[in-house]
Amino acid sequence: MPEGPSVRKFQLLTSRFVGQVVTKVGGSSKKINVNDLNALRLQDSQAHGKNLFLAFVAASSPLGPSMEETAQQKHAVAASSSLVQGKQEQVCAPLIPPQEEELQDLQNSRAGAPSAAGELGGSWLRFHFGMFGSIRANEFSRASRANKRGDWKDPTPRLVLYFESGGFLAFYNCRMHWCSSPAADPTSDILSAEFHRGRALDALRTSHPVCYTLLDQRYFSGLGNIIKNEVLYLAKIHPLTRGSLLALSDLEHLLDCAIRFTSDWLQSKLQGKGLHLHIYQKEQCPLGHAVMKAALRAPGGWKRLTWWCPECQPAVLSEGGDQAVGAE
Repeated sequence: MPEGPSVRKFQLLTSRFVGQVVTKVGGSSKKINVNDLNALRLQDSQAHGKNLFLAFVAASSPLGPSMEETAQQKHAVAASSSLVQGKQEQVCAPLIPPQEEELQDLQNSRAGAPSAAGELGGSWLRFHFGMFGSIRANEFSRASRANKRGDWKDPTPRLVLYFESGGFLAFYNCRMHWCSSPAADPTSDILSAEFHRGRALDALRTSHPVCYTLLDQRYFSGLGNIIKNEVLYLAKIHPLTRGSLLALSDLEHLLDCAIRFTSDWLQSKLQGKGLHLHIYQKEQCPLGHAVMKAALRAPGGWKRLTWWCPECQPAVLSEGGDQAVGAE
């Protein structure tokens, strides 16, 4: 699924339409009534980790607060979030097990729908993208290959928003639900200037395998499977090594790799350049060694395909001399 850099690019695409009124809607979504968006004004667009949030208000409403006021509101949200850390009291928090997230989407899809927009001062639509999820501006996605039946069928957008300027946005393979606020903690977002390095290091230093910790959105919001594989290779750390067995300098280097790789990926996307991968979906590492591949699953999580080089990323030995790696 799209990771933080991709969602940031989606946010930039949607921000071009902020201030415009939706004149027509379309799409195949069954989780929301797409007609609820007709004649609303897109007021704001924000990206938090792997989630995109769009704010809508009645067309007769003013555009909304200035960017400075919006920034102040974000800081207030972050401060309130830190007060309830560990209690999971965020209004639209994404930090829940993936198995429960889809059920919650179904339950909440109508809860915040903007009957709404005038009475509450606006509502937010949250987007969480699945595999190959994307947003297109002023164009539709076209089939790049035939499907299993041999048909060249173009992907069907979940939502299409047509705006008064004549432009449109098409959203593909995403889950949507309404919420009252995009409450999120910027200190956990690896692309945020407020990312809390110390808290991330504390998470990495636990006895959990580092490949699982890196995917924990409570500490590394926006970091996904591609970034995980790449930064573990760059840091020369075996995916199943328990963080408590690594020196602090090794963990700091791993965190540096994660921050730098994620930022570089975002810049490449904004410049229209491709991403240079070292290990993800490779059969050999850059040094020519054979790459191992396995589906690893954290307790209560999904299996994630993981690639590593046994030569470049050797297993760490415990004090007893055994290979100290976590089990699947």
